Amino acid sequence: MRPLSLLVLLAVGTTVLAADPDKDGFVPMFNGKDLSGWVNVNTHPGTFFVKDGMIITTGKPTGYLRTDKQYENFVAEFDWMHIPPKPGAVGNSGFFVWADPIPAVGTGYTRGIEVQVLVNLTYKNKKGEITATSQGDLFSIWGATCVPDRPHPDGWARCLPKEDHCKGENEWNHYRVEAKDGRITLAVNGHEVSGVSKCNPWKGYLALESEGSECRFKNLKIKELPTSNPKPQEVADEDKGFKSLFDGLDLDGWEYYVPPGYSSDPKWQVRGEHLIADGTNYLTTKKTFGKCELVFDWKVPAKTAEPKVVVSVGGKMHDVTLPEGGKAGGWHRATLKGETGPAPIQFLPANGLGIMNVFARELK
Repeated sequence: MRPLSLLVLLAVGTTVLAADPDKDGFVPMFNGKDLSGWVNVNTHPGTFFVKDGMIITTGKPTGYLRTDKQYENFVAEFDWMHIPPKPGAVGNSGFFVWADPIPAVGTGYTRGIEVQVLVNLTYKNKKGEITATSQGDLFSIWGATCVPDRPHPDGWARCLPKEDHCKGENEWNHYRVEAKDGRITLAVNGHEVSGVSKCNPWKGYLALESEGSECRFKNLKIKELPTSNPKPQEVADEDKGFKSLFDGLDLDGWEYYVPPGYSSDPKWQVRGEHLIADGTNYLTTKKTFGKCELVFDWKVPAKTAEPKVVVSVGGKMHDVTLPEGGKAGGWHRATLKGETGPAPIQFLPANGLGIMNVFARELK
């Protein structure tokens, strides 16, 4: 039997060796074998997978895979390649910087700064000016803010690259993302092309985006830099243990409860990564929850006579109405707590009701 001190030394030594930086100070973000260190936030279990040393996303549904820890100042490098469904088709993905742990209201994406990962698409405004490219744009999304290095033709908080260096579909590209003190720069295949500054937040999670088509990532590595001690309002939300209950593609994990006297025909559908109510059946989780907290986004048609959603949590019914200043026809976020249980979470139907971003966490 080894002395305790030696066991501790060996354990510590193993940890240090596993995280040893290379000669340039980088450590792997991906072990090449599985998704250890990453969290599937809101997509189907098969949306992100590992094959031949790559993280691959199918692109369906829209959503993201994030790191399990936050980063502040760093240099990250990775290779990416789009495999569009047919030649010339758009390939869309992204690398999110300083992201939140769950999506922003009414979208499958997070607040943060997006490093565009795109092929076969260029947008122009009515004047014929380019407003978005496949060459490495940087921009803020869903409530984050930033200032682009160069003014955008339409005034967007988006930096268009000064040069074109991205390769096309079925070819590997190399990105180097440097982030420090709220500033991000992007180098594409060895050429710095874009930059944004005065970002908020400027500490948070890093993430890979799923958006419509297959994209492959490999050789992901990162070098963390010393902290600049951001203020609390400059830091993204911390993970609170919420787990997604809806995968954006199907009703796996859900079933119907048919009230007495009502039709047993299923009436809930998955459309556009949303749960859509169209009948009289309750949509209920197969899993039961004790004391828990539920977060979800909901929307009803603009002309709904009584804009609300009825939800059962912990065996208790809750009427969720519009927040102050909120309007029917838009997305709203609700947070409910179940104090008893165990009981399933249930959504009662209402014509035109849409539900998305369904997350729950167990409470002690």
